Amino acid sequence: MTSDYLLDIEDKEWENRVEHSNKPVFVMFYSPSCSHCIRIQPHVEELAKDFGTEVDFITLNLVRYQYIGERYGVMATPTFMFFCGGKPVQTRVGAVFPAMLKKMVEEMVTHGKECRLSSSDWKYEITGYG
Repeated sequence: MTSDYLLDIEDKEWENRVEHSNKPVFVMFYSPSCSHCIRIQPHVEELAKDFGTEVDFITLNLVRYQYIGERYGVMATPTFMFFCGGKPVQTRVGAVFPAMLKKMVEEMVTHGKECRLSSSDWKYEITGYG
């Protein structure tokens, strides 16, 4: 799903491109056989073209990198998540209208600075024991 404006990443790129990004990040979790993903992808690409200077647009193949989706509770494709300061702050799931995605991006562009300023750092050491 990589294009000039939309970057399809691998798991090893996730931390730097999403969790440590200085910009808001729009992520589309997809599966290659998902018909809704295929239909919405040109609209996401158009958003990336229009807003790519203010927001990073990323796609991630959920079939190939399931554990990243599991980490964020992604259970269906497409799932659209907005990350700010490395944290998911908005989510939409399924066959979302392109206009809803555009509004989601516009709101993040408008309020992204406040979001980044109010975000706290993640503790990256994750264990099942306190």
